[in-house]
Amino acid sequence: MKITKAQAQANREHVVETASQLFRERGYDGVGIADLMAAAGFTHGGFYKQFGSKADLMAESAACGIAQTVALSMGVDAPEFVRYYLSREHRDTRATGCTMAALGGDAARQPEAVRATFAAGIESLLTVLNPESSALNGEDTRLARARSLDILAHAVGAIVMSRACPDDSPLADEILAVCRDQILASMGPSATAGEPTRNHGSGTSARPE
Repeated sequence: MKITKAQAQANREHVVETASQLFRERGYDGVGIADLMAAAGFTHGGFYKQFGSKADLMAESAACGIAQTVALSMGVDAPEFVRYYLSREHRDTRATGCTMAALGGDAARQPEAVRATFAAGIESLLTVLNPESSALNGEDTRLARARSLDILAHAVGAIVMSRACPDDSPLADEILAVCRDQILASMGPSATAGEPTRNHGSGTSARPE
C-alpha cells in the first residue's frame, strides 16, 4: 500500500530520531544500517529510499540531537546549564545526553558534512550560553564568546573524561565535581551561590540532548 508524503516524512523523522539515540549510545561504528532500521521498526531495504548514505544520516541525526539540546537549554542561565551538564544524571544517560560529548571524538574522523554539522552545533550552543552577545560589540563580543567557548569545551571534556572511567570509579565523580566547581567559580559569586539543579524530567528540563 502506497503511503502518503506526510507519512513518509514522519517515518523519516522517526529513523533520524532513532539513529540519534543509537549513535550516541554506541558510536557511529557501533550501529549498522540493518540494526538501526530494525530498531526504528522498518526493513533494511527502506533505508536507501530515505537517505543517500549512512554519512547523510549521521549528519542529520547529529543536527537533530543538537537542536534538541539547544531547544531545551533556551532560557536556562549558564550556571544551571553547567550544574545539569556536569551531573551524574547526564553522565549516565549517554543515549539521551549531549551529542557533542557522546560523539565529538567519532565526528572528528567522519566526512566533512558530519564535522560541519558539529561546527554549526557548537555555534548554536555558544549562542545559548551567551544570549546577550547580540547586544554587545567589539572587544566585549570577543570576550563573551571566549568565555562561552571555554565553558562549553570544559564541560564537554569533563563528561568525556568521566565516561571514560568505570561507572563505579570515584574518579568519574571527582572529574564532574571538580570541573563543575571550577566553571561555576569562574562565573562569579552569584553562580556558586545557586541552588543545586533540580531533578529534570523528560521534556521539561534543560537536559542536553
